[in-house]
Amino acid sequence: MATPKFKKSRANTRMRRSQWKADNAQLQVVKIDGQEVRIPRRLVKAAQAGLIDVEQF
Repeated sequence: MATPKFKKSRANTRMRRSQWKADNAQLQVVKIDGQEVRIPRRLVKAAQAGLIDVEQF
């Protein structure tokens, strides 16, 4: 495991963390009850099974 050789300042640590950004979830078009809905891919099976309400998307 890599270990730091020098202490990193608080400002440098926070600047490094601030550069990370999450991507938006990719939406997929799915037909549910004759209605086309765009929902995240990870929720497609649950939506088709009727476990979640797709009208909130």
